[in-house]
Amino acid sequence: MDPSLTARPLTLVIDASAASNACLAETGFATYGSEELVAPALLWSEVRSSLREAVWRRELASERALDALAKLERAPIAARKHAGLSVKAWEIADQLGWAKTYDAEYIALAVLLKCRLVTLDDRLRRGTERFGIVIGPADL
Repeated sequence: MDPSLTARPLTLVIDASAASNACLAETGFATYGSEELVAPALLWSEVRSSLREAVWRRELASERALDALAKLERAPIAARKHAGLSVKAWEIADQLGWAKTYDAEYIALAVLLKCRLVTLDDRLRRGTERFGIVIGPADL
């Protein structure tokens, strides 16, 4: 078979909201099929923090959060670095009028890798429509 005819998985940058949702879902990361999932290194800290906060607020049982944490550790997400990530995230945060660069790192990585960013964060989607790269899991 001609290798050029073989479908390659798409690369998707996944943010903490989408990763958290997948970790808590019974189906896990199955939504993403064979897509290559990548994220900046801060994803793991953000997901752990959100799970811990949900337990602290009594919105999530500790056992369920620990199960989600275990799914996170096994998640098919590769930490991705890029030499221009910090500067690009700074520029995007500045352009969007954001005080912090956390969300901008996900956008910057997607821009630099020329791929899409998947999120469940409606505020993030609305605020970044101009980039044309931010989607939700249902858009796959």
